[in-house]
Amino acid sequence: MAPDDRPVRGNQMTEDELDDALRELTHGTLSLARDGEAYGVPISFGYDGERIFLYLIQFGDRSKKIEFSEQTETASLAAYEANSRFDWKSVIVTGSLHELDEDEVEHMDEVMDDNAWHPSLYASARDETMTGIRRLELRIDSATGRHGEEHLA
Repeated sequence: MAPDDRPVRGNQMTEDELDDALRELTHGTLSLARDGEAYGVPISFGYDGERIFLYLIQFGDRSKKIEFSEQTETASLAAYEANSRFDWKSVIVTGSLHELDEDEVEHMDEVMDDNAWHPSLYASARDETMTGIRRLELRIDSATGRHGEEHLA
């Protein structure tokens, strides 16, 4: 069988499974683009059942991820977990990035505390001092997910 003729493995997630996966996965890769150049960023995210929230943290004077985020029309977030060949799940979300309104910051911070994974960015003395933070919402235009056989409980 030619590679293009192979059947897709795994199972399409239902809306409920997709919702659960976005709450459980907590981190992934945010893909940004400007002028035909792609840039992928490892990112933690929070999900409140309707929206995805992201912090973009700046260290030093410039930030490539912030520069790209300001010029990206459509961003893509890929998150996955793979425990074995048959126990895995993956989600891809696409949409536009928007600066969060000040009156929503508290809600975002609560969502991020509830279900985002936070690396120890602040603990290393080798890191530059954090110089800025952008609070963004990824407005979901489309979301799809697949999972392996062991997620068919």
